[in-house]
Amino acid sequence: MITLGIETSCDETGVSITSAERVLSNVVTSSVHLHKKYGGVVPEIASRYHLEYMIEVFSGAIEASGKSSKDIDLVAVTNGPGLVGALLIGISMAKSVSYALGVPLIGVNHILAHLYSSFLTEEDIAFPFIGLVVSGGHTALFYCRDVGDQEILGQTQDDAVGEAYDKVAKILGLGYPGGPVIEKRASAGSREDNTITFPRSYLGKDSLDFSYSGLKTAVLYYAQKTKNPDRRIINDICRAFQEAALDVLVDKACLACNMRGVKKIVVGGGVAANSRLRNKLSSAAKESDIKVYFPEMRYCMDNAAMIGVLGEALYKKGYRSDIYLTAEPNLEARS
Repeated sequence: MITLGIETSCDETGVSITSAERVLSNVVTSSVHLHKKYGGVVPEIASRYHLEYMIEVFSGAIEASGKSSKDIDLVAVTNGPGLVGALLIGISMAKSVSYALGVPLIGVNHILAHLYSSFLTEEDIAFPFIGLVVSGGHTALFYCRDVGDQEILGQTQDDAVGEAYDKVAKILGLGYPGGPVIEKRASAGSREDNTITFPRSYLGKDSLDFSYSGLKTAVLYYAQKTKNPDRRIINDICRAFQEAALDVLVDKACLACNMRGVKKIVVGGGVAANSRLRNKLSSAAKESDIKVYFPEMRYCMDNAAMIGVLGEALYKKGYRSDIYLTAEPNLEARS
């Protein structure tokens, strides 16, 4: 089966051609450069960018795949969660292609699709597993029994971890997006003499929910108290912040495995590209004989290949959408 995947939930315009779990093409263009001066994504700019580049990205994906549009058997598209205007661009394109070619259409949950990014390159992932989604808009833990059969175990009660990175970067004057720059500055922070520490919010002994607003506020107060921190101090703040943010992710992911009696963790989302998270989670999991799967770097960020591979898997399980599919900006990733 040849699947066309379309992803426009935020600021990346993505189109892919996949077959089973093989990626034939995966073309992504981003409007992030247009949002930098605003310190975050501007929905109207993102939507207009999708509208301007959708046909170009679609044509590029078809050409790169070595297939033609007539080879498409299924159209999979993100229908939520995300920015409603951005989602509607992708859904409109998906409906048009589906109708023109007379092929089925299926809506895909963007959050769950991140977990299936690892399926694009890993061959031995088997259910059940604990899914950890870490991105700019979402931080959540899932117990995944099968394709389309998952239970949400915990999620952020305020800021997502990626959102916390962006806000801390703004507090420290490091620009947008915050993830890459904080990771880089944190790696230059002192590992021996750094006395800066920030709180870890666990929300109770057995809670699998997350909270990052307090950590963000702690960084703000520390920066205000320090007044004009030099480069070394900023590096140390970044390191202390990152350690606190990631410790909670690692601890709760391992706790979820213990609570559900599984030995596999699948990670997805933009923050999955963070090398410190990869090292910390892999080390902690190894101590408990837990195997961790991370997507390749190119599949950590929003992309259409993850939409295509999950869409096809759902279709084969009997899931269907119709011409009335619409944007669901607050779509929940529940079973």
